[in-house]
Amino acid sequence: MSYLSLSCPGRLFLLGAALYLHCGPVGAAEPLAEQLRKLPTTVLQDELHEQADRMLYDQQRARVQQANDASSKAWAGIDSTAAWEAFRDQRLEAMRRSFGPFPQPPASLPVHITASLPGEGYVVDKLVFQSRPGLWVSALLYRPARIDRPAPGIIVSHAHHTPKSHGELQDMGATWARAGCYVLTPDHLGHGERREHPFQTEADYPGEFRVSRQDYYHRYDSGIQLHLAGSSLIGWLQWDLQRGVDLLLQQPNIDPQAIILMGAVAGGGDPAAVTAALDKRITCAAPFNFGGPQPEAGFPLPENVEKTFNYAGGGSWESTRNISDSARDGFLHWVIVGGIAPRRLIYGYEFGWDQEHDPVWKRFVPLYGMYKADDKLGYSHGFGSIRIREKPASHCTHIGPVHRVRIHQHLKEWFGVPISPEQEYSARRESSELLCWTPELRKKLAPQSLTQLLPSLVEEQLKAARTKRASLQDDAFRTALRRDLDAVLGQTAPLQPVKVVSSQALDSPLAGAPEIEATQIVLQTENGIVVPLLLLSPPKSPRRCVLAFCQEGKEQLLRARAAEFAKLLQAGVAICLPDLRGTGETDSGSDRDQTGSATAVSSTGLMLGDPLPAQQLRDLRSVARFLQTRSGGDALRLSLWGDSLAKTNSADANLDVPRRIDGRPRQSEPLGGLLALLGGLYLDDIDALYVHGGLASFADVLTRYQVLIPHDVVIPGLLTQADVVDLAAAQTSSSLLLQELVNGNNQPLDQEAVQTAFAPVAKRYAAAGNGALLKIDNNASPAAWLLQTK
Repeated sequence: MSYLSLSCPGRLFLLGAALYLHCGPVGAAEPLAEQLRKLPTTVLQDELHEQADRMLYDQQRARVQQANDASSKAWAGIDSTAAWEAFRDQRLEAMRRSFGPFPQPPASLPVHITASLPGEGYVVDKLVFQSRPGLWVSALLYRPARIDRPAPGIIVSHAHHTPKSHGELQDMGATWARAGCYVLTPDHLGHGERREHPFQTEADYPGEFRVSRQDYYHRYDSGIQLHLAGSSLIGWLQWDLQRGVDLLLQQPNIDPQAIILMGAVAGGGDPAAVTAALDKRITCAAPFNFGGPQPEAGFPLPENVEKTFNYAGGGSWESTRNISDSARDGFLHWVIVGGIAPRRLIYGYEFGWDQEHDPVWKRFVPLYGMYKADDKLGYSHGFGSIRIREKPASHCTHIGPVHRVRIHQHLKEWFGVPISPEQEYSARRESSELLCWTPELRKKLAPQSLTQLLPSLVEEQLKAARTKRASLQDDAFRTALRRDLDAVLGQTAPLQPVKVVSSQALDSPLAGAPEIEATQIVLQTENGIVVPLLLLSPPKSPRRCVLAFCQEGKEQLLRARAAEFAKLLQAGVAICLPDLRGTGETDSGSDRDQTGSATAVSSTGLMLGDPLPAQQLRDLRSVARFLQTRSGGDALRLSLWGDSLAKTNSADANLDVPRRIDGRPRQSEPLGGLLALLGGLYLDDIDALYVHGGLASFADVLTRYQVLIPHDVVIPGLLTQADVVDLAAAQTSSSLLLQELVNGNNQPLDQEAVQTAFAPVAKRYAAAGNGALLKIDNNASPAAWLLQTK
């Protein structure tokens, strides 16, 4: 075989390239391009082909099971409270770190009451309190009309269904306030008066959409933005709830030994459990639907469920449940809820509960027993099943009357709250009556939305990171940037030597160019992970190879760029087209939006502390290592081609479209450009990089309420260390062509805008004496440019 045997002197290759550039017949590559488009690109066969779309899922499932097994083994060895606390504290501290930095809590929480509404034996204060500078939380504080004894304080973390004004929340607030408690019901970030999106009523969009679900759906956008900024949605929710504890403790006659946090079904229990585990001021917690089997689990549970149960959970778009790093660092759901012990716990289920077989309950009972605190462990549950809709079930929006029966019992026993189900009170008000903000207060406080606050926070973070690297040049700069990015990427080096699973040369692949060989190769880069690739090799033992990739995969890339690839092949340059994991043949499904399988796989990767771009970078490095090995020891000139075939949004496109309907704006596919720049940073001796259709700035994704990048390009914490411009600035020893980049809205940027954004890159190239190696040109032929590079 001739491909990549590389015995030809470099000057002959350059001569051939020069002859092609200056003397080749016009259009000579076109017939070859047509034949390239017809090449068979499906590499995986038989069992590998059948398993391709499940490859990532299966590997991640095995890794999650390892996390479950490690957690269960550790639990089995815990025989004392000291052993438990050592186990617990290490994991809760890891969870705290995963949320990123927060400001110092205020000595006195800023609170503004805008109105007080009298009720029968209680008062509702409409208020806002400051969670962090610029960020204000709208909340309702139900309080007794008269307080003549120390009063318990209750916070209700609402479900993702509705904000603070829902009737169930009003009933709980009024009922417990009449019984002598303070009850705080705040709006979560992105909900109610804190919503980021504009779709508040049916009149806010001309088509049909689910108005009441938009707050919930847009959690996805806020979650991605906070991940990029180095935090998480669950991290910010728990911080808000801790400031709610501050607010309660500032109330007159509050009992600091009776601070209770309840987490509603469907998204309220997650932040409640996390907050209670971290904030020891909370003396009782009642998180629903978090810690153990979920409502979707079949009941009764199997006999061996303690061994088979997925304690870590699985990834989805709801980032408050599948917390980043949780599987890697061991803060599984049961550990978080167990971290509340020996404080009082009401273990909550929305529907029927298989108490006998619940594997997590079987851990909590002996755990509380170690503390001799059996009387501090309680429970509440409903009836029926979410899976059997034709039978009665205890569906609720937050915490329903049936669930409150046992809660009342526990509150009476533990805190002396004199209430029974028969004494429940309801006098519901319209949501419009419970709005906390007034125009005057908005003008005075100038509250910021997340999309106003995050850009400035990220700007400060990036400024600090860049200042540390500012004086470094060339290799020192690259080393420092790699070190900084390792902190957010995790494992970037290949985990094992690359293994050739199969290699099959196609018979007479190109009738018009029989001298060009096409070889289908399957590489194993990790246990359970294979990379199918197509290697196109011209005659005369090429000394140069272009490694080209994109999210859409090698088949679509070859069809779209056949004319440019033909020019390279005719000039003696080999083309390697790999489907890095999660792309092409190995993608996890065609749905790449919020609820798609790609998002689920990506989210699981974050739980494992292994963002998908880091995994794909390992694949890229393995493929490059394979190509270098095939070169027979001779130096191989390797170039990276990171592409996107995604259609863009026009400058005048309507981007304000609700989630979960047709006709939404297109999202970008910036993986190719991101990986090319990461590859250029982590691989040595890359001679040229071509980025087409890439994202110009991840920070730009933070400026708008709706995210138009896929979840699987998200690197949590990326914007604490670098943005695209920083990755480009590290390539000064390589030629770099940037072409048709897009903004955060997936709209094309003109060359002038890109030149302005990448001025720091041009400055660094010039300082290295390589200013001519940087090119920003939307009209250049990438093949011609590559052939002219040094």
